Amino acid sequence: MSKPVVLIAEELSPATVEALGPDFEIRTCNGADRAELLPAIADADAILVRSATKVDAEALQAATRLKVVARAGVGLDNVDVKAATQSGVMVVNAPTSNIISAAELAVGLLLAAARHIAPANDALKEGEWKRSKYSGVELYEKTVGIVGLGRIGVLVAQRLSAFGMNVVAYDPYVQPGRAAQMGVRLVGLDELLEQADFISVHLPKTPETLGLIGDEQLHKVKPSVIVVNAARGGIVDETALHAALKEGRVAGAGVDVFASEPCTDSPLFEFESVVATPHLGASTDEAQEKAGVAVAKSVRLALAGELVPDAVNVQGGVIAEDVRPGIPLTEKLGRIFTALAGGVAQQLDVEVRGEITQYDVKVLELAALKGVFGDVVEEQVSYVNAPLLAAERGLEVRLVTDPESPDHRNLVTLRGTLADGSQVSVGGTLVGIHQKERLVEVDGFDIEIDPTDHVAFLRYADRPGMVGTVGNILGEADVNIAGMQVSRDRKGGHALVAMTVDSAIPPPVLDEIATAISAESVRTVDLTD
Repeated sequence: MSKPVVLIAEELSPATVEALGPDFEIRTCNGADRAELLPAIADADAILVRSATKVDAEALQAATRLKVVARAGVGLDNVDVKAATQSGVMVVNAPTSNIISAAELAVGLLLAAARHIAPANDALKEGEWKRSKYSGVELYEKTVGIVGLGRIGVLVAQRLSAFGMNVVAYDPYVQPGRAAQMGVRLVGLDELLEQADFISVHLPKTPETLGLIGDEQLHKVKPSVIVVNAARGGIVDETALHAALKEGRVAGAGVDVFASEPCTDSPLFEFESVVATPHLGASTDEAQEKAGVAVAKSVRLALAGELVPDAVNVQGGVIAEDVRPGIPLTEKLGRIFTALAGGVAQQLDVEVRGEITQYDVKVLELAALKGVFGDVVEEQVSYVNAPLLAAERGLEVRLVTDPESPDHRNLVTLRGTLADGSQVSVGGTLVGIHQKERLVEVDGFDIEIDPTDHVAFLRYADRPGMVGTVGNILGEADVNIAGMQVSRDRKGGHALVAMTVDSAIPPPVLDEIATAISAESVRTVDLTD
């Protein structure tokens, strides 16, 4: 019986092949050369890549036996995850392989900017001895503001604490008690901007975080501040940062990521006070070796038909066929739960009711957590790190099962308690022969809508004319309503509008709606992949 074929399409560490072991036929090719890649992938069971090989729809179509694509790194820009999922191909990466390297680079950029290391080096090599020109500042007893206290943010906080720095952080999804255990004080973003001598950004790039540090924010900082972005390009608005540096409202910056990459000609490069690197966060020998070994282990699991912890899509794994359709639904419920909560919960129950409880539904708890944290942490969320993210944020999780489900054949409900004692719940089910996803409950209100790409929830005091007002405002903003349902607890009581729209609702339009209907809360969630 022939061994499964594992195609290594780019140079990986020898430890990667060692981790694969003797159970596979190892082949190699130049993945960047399409003429070489396409015939080579045709009979491969797995392919290991880094960033140069594009595993797109064409490559997937050529790969008739492919079961898993393994990216030895974090980013998946070169892998068409949607096409892979549609083809039943698992996609795995190494989400934690680079966290130490990324944290160390952020600290390095901060130190380099504080001590003018790059321009002083350049000047000295040009024969100029300019000690007075490149006088810097110490980190000791200064305040550093960490924007995003995920895994990398925590590592940066720990390292800068060792310099004797006062560490404050902004992260609405971390509880103050958890931060205090690390010697970090949680503050609002405005307070962080006003207090920090150094700011280091460690957030995922989402519609909510894009441009988070923009012109308005950079008018609130100390003129001596140094801003570091080694997370994702675009979180710090480069145009606003350039203006702040030029006007003397920011003293310096360390930048490893850019809104558009590769970037070789940025206006930021005109400042000696800016230290810039070409996205080197994961570029260490150790990170590359960790990434290769991690994905090799995932490939072994995938080709053995087991659940792969670092799978970024939901194909593969030993999961009952009746349970499998509920995985993407539950993940969406998690994302909606986070949008409704607006912060981390203290307690989360993943309630599964109905016929599927005769099977192992533990994967639905993991899918819920993957959704809950997917839009709020910097690192890639997977089945293996979702429980760790919950533990790090003090979120207690319970899986509750009940074979009885009075209203639906199967029902998944996420029910959580927030720090202020309030509760948030969201429930969904699958209907019909094609197992269509339906959102059927939000905070005790009965609804039934399709959880499509863009969903909005409006809560307000029940009174006439509100639905028309919302429709008029969205119409004037050229936002088309795909579906809408109104639910209320009683006549003249509290009402909830749940609606799907064809495009994201701009924040100013949301503000206009909230004002017009005197909304108690307005929440939106983007469910696009």
